[in-house]
Amino acid sequence: MAVPAVVLVLSGKRKSGKDAAANLAHGRLGSEVCAVLRLSAPLKEQYAKEHGLDYEELLGAGEYKERYRAAMILWGEERRAHDPGFFCREAVRHATQPVWIVSDARRLSDVEWFRQHYSSVLQTVRVSASEDTRKQRGWEFTPGVDDAESECGLDQGVQWDWLIANDGSEAELEHNLEPLLTLCQSRAEQ
Repeated sequence: MAVPAVVLVLSGKRKSGKDAAANLAHGRLGSEVCAVLRLSAPLKEQYAKEHGLDYEELLGAGEYKERYRAAMILWGEERRAHDPGFFCREAVRHATQPVWIVSDARRLSDVEWFRQHYSSVLQTVRVSASEDTRKQRGWEFTPGVDDAESECGLDQGVQWDWLIANDGSEAELEHNLEPLLTLCQSRAEQ
C-alpha cells in the first residue's frame, strides 16, 4: 500500500455536503496532489456485478440508486461482518497521490481501519448541515436508511479532528475548509 502525506476521512449525514467538501478540496489541490476515494464505489461496483445492475447509475444521485439503497446497505453490512476492511482496501488500492480524501466514511469500522493503517497521517473530518439545509438539498427522512448504521454509525464514538459546517454557500464552505486545505498543501509539499 502507498503511504500518503495526509489522509482525510470525511463523514456526515446524507446531503450534508461531504462530496461538495471533497470536490472543493480536490479542485483546490489538483489531481496530481489529491485523490478522492469513495468507500461506496467498490461496494456499488460489487453489488452491481452480483445483482445484474448498472454500476454507473448506482454511482449517481438519482432515483435508480435510491431504489436499491436499502438493499445495498444490508448487503454491505453482511460483507463488512465477514471482512470489515474490504471496502477500505479496495478504495485505496490504486491511490498514489500524497493527499487522499475518503469522502464517505459511514461506520466506526471505516475510521478504525484508516486509524490502524494510516494513524500518523490521518485527519478525521465531520461535515455537518442542519436538517433544514439538508431538506433544501433534497433530503427527506427515509426509514431503514436514515436510522441505519450507514447514517448513524459515526454520530458518536469518534473524536473528530475537524468539524466543518456546511449550511451556507460554496464560498463559506471553502472558507471553513481553508485551514484544512492549508495543512494538506503543506504536507503534500514536504
